[in-house]
Amino acid sequence: MAQINGNADRILVTGATGFVGQALVAALRAKGHPLRRALRQPATGCDADNAVVGDIGPDTDWALALQNVACVVHLAARTHVLDERSADPMAEYRRINVLGTIQLARRAAAAGTRRFVFLSSVKVNGETTSSSPYAEADTPQPLDGYGISKLETEEALRLISAETGMAIVILRPPLVYGPGVKGNFLRLLQLIARGIPLPLASVDNRRSLIHVANLADAILTCIDAPAAAGKTFLVSDGEDISTPDLIRKLAAGMGQSPRLLPCPVTLLELGATLVGQRDAIARLTGSLRVDASYIRNTLGWRPRIPLDQGLIDTARWYHQAQIQRGT
Repeated sequence: MAQINGNADRILVTGATGFVGQALVAALRAKGHPLRRALRQPATGCDADNAVVGDIGPDTDWALALQNVACVVHLAARTHVLDERSADPMAEYRRINVLGTIQLARRAAAAGTRRFVFLSSVKVNGETTSSSPYAEADTPQPLDGYGISKLETEEALRLISAETGMAIVILRPPLVYGPGVKGNFLRLLQLIARGIPLPLASVDNRRSLIHVANLADAILTCIDAPAAAGKTFLVSDGEDISTPDLIRKLAAGMGQSPRLLPCPVTLLELGATLVGQRDAIARLTGSLRVDASYIRNTLGWRPRIPLDQGLIDTARWYHQAQIQRGT
């Protein structure tokens, strides 16, 4: 695939206002790529080429958004819902993540789009690793609705690519962090900042992470690189970290001492199970490592921000935000 450039070769980004989307849009602008943001509702005060498409699903009208688009980067998805209110969560995951993506991909291929970059998840591989990190060739073992829907979407995209010739590139990141992070990582920052004792000193695990700017850079590489076509890549910062060390580094970035207490992991897991938080504690005590050598060897991609620097920058961002709020 030739490098994308020119006003007739726009890059359409879905999920452009989200955590990863904002980082990607900034990176695309810095590189001078012409882009278009697919938005749920109109946005003001922004000079980007926007297309309002409403909610993403099997009936979304993509006609205007896909005009003169050479590449689609599909970030939008139904992710983990903390306060689940749907009567059938799996059906919702499939409606938005699977059927919504199929609709977009088929419309993109029909409109002449040459490449479709899809942000999947390491959850396609599974939830935990033991002796070996996950690799692209491993048999997928998703365990929750989100991971299952991502795998089903990957499989559908490969069929669409075979039928239409549109190149598909799939990225499976682990936990994404960085300034502006939300979700569980933000809650961990809040606990550390409040000086709440965390009974995690006895945890001996290893987890892979990826800084949001590194992920945006990997996506940029997959947009342009001819060798990326048809490939699936696991991506990470290239360094794994234990939960206690993660807490120590984040605390250091805030200029305070970590408050880590020893506690047997089995006792932590038992207590979490009793209060319905087994999955939450498993993310803190279990290991989840990925082998990101394939994207390095195939595309020559390397993470630009080292893990230590990324964690300190994230902690400093949070600390400064708290100062500005007066809390």
